[in-house]
Amino acid sequence: MYNDILTSLLSDYEQKKRRAELDFEHRKNELYKKHPRLKEIEEELNSVAINETKKILFGNMSSLQNLHLKLDQLRNEKNEIIKNNHISKEFLQPTYECNICKDTGYIKSGTSATVMCSCLKQKLLDISYNKSNISNLKKENFQKFNENLFSNNISENFQISPRENIINIKDKCIDFINNFDNLETRNLLFIGNTGLGKTFMSNCIANELIKRGKTVFYQTAPVLLETIIDNKFNKYKDISKDTFYKNVLETDLLIIDDLGTECLNSMKLSELFTILNTRLLNLNNKSTKTIISTNLNIDNIFNNYEERIGSRIAGFYDIYYFFGDDLRIKQRSMC
Repeated sequence: MYNDILTSLLSDYEQKKRRAELDFEHRKNELYKKHPRLKEIEEELNSVAINETKKILFGNMSSLQNLHLKLDQLRNEKNEIIKNNHISKEFLQPTYECNICKDTGYIKSGTSATVMCSCLKQKLLDISYNKSNISNLKKENFQKFNENLFSNNISENFQISPRENIINIKDKCIDFINNFDNLETRNLLFIGNTGLGKTFMSNCIANELIKRGKTVFYQTAPVLLETIIDNKFNKYKDISKDTFYKNVLETDLLIIDDLGTECLNSMKLSELFTILNTRLLNLNNKSTKTIISTNLNIDNIFNNYEERIGSRIAGFYDIYYFFGDDLRIKQRSMC
């Protein structure tokens, strides 16, 4: 199944790349019609570069300086035409969906080895695992954040209004995004009842990090733990348990939603601890972060889970409480 998905995606990538390059050729030809000198310069640049290479190969170094001067003159003339006619430099190159891999799905690593680009990794995660969650990941972002949905009334329990609280949480989430690669940046625990914005805030973070080339694995706690257990017993023959588990442990950001709604047993507790602990170790000096959202407060977490799980969360997560009116009910009443 995994290989079939990858093959299909790579076919899509090939088509995207071809469309981008055909579109660029069309734009370039239209540009050359308006500014014929640009085409002449491009042809001269290619000709001079070929001549330079030939002279180097045959050991004729005496005229290289003149060739370099000619190249500089042509480039300067090209830049002047572009500047005087207000032509965007982006217009002079293909518009790829991913500028990192140029819609190939693969990039060169520091060791010159070819590795999968983060954009392709994310698409594989979305199709294979994120599934029902990905539609919300794409449509919920900070641009749609509306602080006016939250009350200005001071909460007796928190001595702060829901609006002031959510603005503070948003600011902390942006700090989390901006400092994501810092190994000292702590994970996030979102606590609060249903409909208070926990999932929305997680999706906003995911959206921003995906834009920055990070991979995001998003799943509810019940589905995540059930799938891990099922894979361990190889219940699903078409799913690679090694690939699934590797993604859970190594994806840049793991979002575990609805912690506390799963049916617990000793095996699931053990797997949850392994996930949280392994990701805290930041394997290969790579920053891996986790966001957990739950209706449980920190005392409930210690009571419901093993001490070692509670201590990992309390010790390595920044805790944010969501409170106020149910936004889903409020939004329906405003329609």
